[in-house]
Amino acid sequence: MPCIDNFETRGRQRRAVAIGSLALALAACSGPSVDRAPGEAGDVGRTSPAPTAPSGVAAAPGDGHRALPSPRTNRNWNEVRQQAAERIVAANPDITYTRAAPDPLLAIPVLEIELNGDGSIRRIEILREPRQAKDTLKIAVEAVRRAAPFGDVSRLPRPWKFAETFLFDDSRKFKPRTLER
Repeated sequence: MPCIDNFETRGRQRRAVAIGSLALALAACSGPSVDRAPGEAGDVGRTSPAPTAPSGVAAAPGDGHRALPSPRTNRNWNEVRQQAAERIVAANPDITYTRAAPDPLLAIPVLEIELNGDGSIRRIEILREPRQAKDTLKIAVEAVRRAAPFGDVSRLPRPWKFAETFLFDDSRKFKPRTLER
């Protein structure tokens, strides 16, 4: 899928992810971390814990969140990804689209979402940060947090994580790539 964003070489991306993972492992051993918003200094390749509401708890009215039904139990990782994409769209109706993705796209951030056994978010790692329209990264991370939890994954094989690609159009609305079929 074409994008007006220039792609980095795979080697650079892998090194950045490896360095970020190593930095995370070291930071985890050193004590409590300070959660920063995406885009702040020291942010590249980091992971961030994501606060989520307990299962079945609706967001307060007027805070921009949409109440979602309890997630269903998934039998495999394809079902987890599909349900997550559907929940992301349902939780963010004002900033998503469902039509075919436009050509070219404004930005394509990629996130890896690691879950706890109950489907709540453990952390979100940035796998691909767009070179332009960097604000789309923050939009994507917040959209994922609003859609959680994603259903019980405790019976699925570990690691309990999946990646999602966000296809942003010029109006900064997105569609999860999982729904682009």
